[in-house]
Amino acid sequence: MKLTIKTTNLKLTPEIKKAIEEKVATLDKFISHIKTPVEAFVEVALETRHHKKGKIYYAEANIQVPGQIIRAEAEEEDIYQAINRIKDELHRLLKEYKKIKFAKREVAGRALKRKSR
Repeated sequence: MKLTIKTTNLKLTPEIKKAIEEKVATLDKFISHIKTPVEAFVEVALETRHHKKGKIYYAEANIQVPGQIIRAEAEEEDIYQAINRIKDELHRLLKEYKKIKFAKREVAGRALKRKSR
């Protein structure tokens, strides 16, 4: 999977980059059945909303798979917690995507089998 990382109001440290790469790499098992190249876009930012106290970190991820874009976002007080939340959300969404794709293939196979009888 090709990974693109963007930061806003925040310096991309090697630790943050490594954390993002490790978390996104765990999602590869859900897209291994896809033959076309898959791209992941991750943005991490330091929010500057004046009505919230302290530092609020924002993480967003978009994964382009055939037929749709899978998207997750999170706001947390710790950047690593935000990255973990988007990983968990993407994990759930990719699992659902894979389940739907395999179900469609099974339905098409059953229809073809019935037709050939």
